[in-house]
Amino acid sequence: MSQYGVAIVGCGNIAGPYVQDLKTYPEIKLLGVADIDVQRAQTFADQHGTEVYNSLEALLADPHVDIVVNLTSHFAHKEITERSLKAGKHVYSEKPLATHAEDAMALVELAKTLGLRLACSPFTLIGEAQQTAWKWIRENRLGTVRVAYADVNWGRIESWHPAPASFYEIGALFDVGVYPLTILTAILGPVRRVIAYGKVLLPERVTKDQHTFHITTPDFAVTVLEIETGAVVRLTTDFYVSNQSTRQTGIEFHGDAGSLVLESWHNFSSRVLYAEFGQALEEVPLIRPNSDAHVPWGRGVHELVRAMLENRPHRFSGEQAAHVTEVLTAAARSMAENRPVDVHSRFAPPQPMEWAE
Repeated sequence: MSQYGVAIVGCGNIAGPYVQDLKTYPEIKLLGVADIDVQRAQTFADQHGTEVYNSLEALLADPHVDIVVNLTSHFAHKEITERSLKAGKHVYSEKPLATHAEDAMALVELAKTLGLRLACSPFTLIGEAQQTAWKWIRENRLGTVRVAYADVNWGRIESWHPAPASFYEIGALFDVGVYPLTILTAILGPVRRVIAYGKVLLPERVTKDQHTFHITTPDFAVTVLEIETGAVVRLTTDFYVSNQSTRQTGIEFHGDAGSLVLESWHNFSSRVLYAEFGQALEEVPLIRPNSDAHVPWGRGVHELVRAMLENRPHRFSGEQAAHVTEVLTAAARSMAENRPVDVHSRFAPPQPMEWAE
């Protein structure tokens, strides 16, 4: 098979960028979309020149659908992925894989039992800047990395998203903390223990159409992660500070011989800076140029398809996504119980991109 049929479940805010990018890959044939709101799916399909399935059941019954891309809301990820796997479809899910570690592990086992592929966003590790940073670390230019700092100042979701409530229900750590967590665990290894603190900074929020809503899940969290290799990570996440109003937007890696700064964990053309210990940071060239101002949202799905065509393990595995989910679950428990929480899962590390080896 030289082309895989892909269908999208969930026509929310991120679906448009996914569709626009998926159409650029010759190995992918976008067959259609489905949404719990059939009219929204029809409007979306008309706007983007694709077909609409009148129900999830209709989508899953289509024998031409090889891969389901799960873009539903956070709390629906587990159910839609489980139903898709049971229907014999490979799955690429938006993050997080599930909202509870046990559910994430169960999805991994289900996919394994059925002989199906399970992949999960975020895919930002395959960006040119991220691969450049990883290569410098692999080449031991920093020496032993002992400390990393990661910051996710993601602003106030209600200022730009038409339906922000679900983001605040799950919280900043689960929604956007997964981005640097996935990069950090891929580069440094799995987490073995977590201690976290969380607080609601701004409980009363107002949507763009002036509806007030109240939040109870922490919109600010500081999480300390002990990595199995001995490194320590400090991760800060919030839905309060705008990333346009702070310099704390990326990941810093600090080792015995030097330090490396990835200015943005999200932007594929981010600046990467390096300094020997005690010296000033200087920008280093990316492995290959990337002038794109946007995030190519379909690149993770394309990586899955390429892995299937090449008969190799795919990056952004269900196992790593389940580990990240366990880390998030452990952090939430640590906040609630005010104590460190151990993490038990492990995963096979992903491989660098071929052009970055």
